Amino acid sequence: MNTGVRITAFAAALAATFGTAYGVGKGVGPVGEPAQAGHGEHAAAQPEKGKKGEGAHAGHGEGAAEGGAPVELPGGLQVSEGGYTLAMETPVPAAGKSVLKFSIKDASGRKVTAFTTEHGKELHFIVASRDLDTFRHLHPVKAADGTWTTPVDLPAAGGYKAFADFKPAAPGAKGITLGVDLSVPGAYAPKPLPAIAPTSTVDGYQVRLGGTLNPGRAGELRLTVTRGGKPVTDLEPYLGAYGHLVALRDGDLAYLHVHPNEGGPGPDVSFTATAPSPGTYRLFLDFQHEGTVRTAAFTVTTGGGAAPAKAPVPAAGEATHDAGGHAHG
Repeated sequence: MNTGVRITAFAAALAATFGTAYGVGKGVGPVGEPAQAGHGEHAAAQPEKGKKGEGAHAGHGEGAAEGGAPVELPGGLQVSEGGYTLAMETPVPAAGKSVLKFSIKDASGRKVTAFTTEHGKELHFIVASRDLDTFRHLHPVKAADGTWTTPVDLPAAGGYKAFADFKPAAPGAKGITLGVDLSVPGAYAPKPLPAIAPTSTVDGYQVRLGGTLNPGRAGELRLTVTRGGKPVTDLEPYLGAYGHLVALRDGDLAYLHVHPNEGGPGPDVSFTATAPSPGTYRLFLDFQHEGTVRTAAFTVTTGGGAAPAKAPVPAAGEATHDAGGHAHG
């Protein structure tokens, strides 16, 4: 087989493998009007409305076009994309409480100052440890020159990844998720991935996960929130929705960020999600109740398969993992 034929075959195989995988976030939308039946209370503020299929932040829902167009990667795997770059101004944060500064630069190297507000924010910023033990959903503040600043609490030394999820205000711009590696100096021992379990407990709340995460095919994930054995039916809007779900792929931390299907303020929050590939993922659900945002975390495999060949910790150890953290500037 000559060189040209080999290259063509490789491109075709790559497109076939990933062409249908990157519809993540396109199949969901922000929560709409709360359901009228079965709930005695409603959130004080109405979540923003939207059609099912809109509102994801990943920015990679187009997939491969017909005719062999370039295949887009999942969100968060690149520091630069579409002419935009995530530039960290504090590339080596310290363990414990510190401050991160960064900017989004355009193709000419200028800091971007104009963004489209989506789900209540111009930019969503996530920091997660490489072992997926620590998760921080942060809300940085933008200065006039385009520099973003946020406090962060990173509990230990080791490798982390920061994600900036945004849509530039430029005409025709699409949503983008950029990712950059961070390294906190010091002695580091990665923690094993928590075992697969259907329930996560956080601050006295139990969140049960139902449904299946499918590679290359949309599926429903339903999370049910209870406290003390009773359903929570008065979840509060958080950034325009009753829940936010981030999924990170074990190994490379490919980023999926989806928002709920239409529904009421609990106890169920439903999502439609598509995994970009088979594998193991960590799901992080943010939900707000009684004025506090909490994060429930889960380990899942696509198709509901068995746990990976890592040494897992018992499911009861889930509470020891540091999935919490919501800093506001």
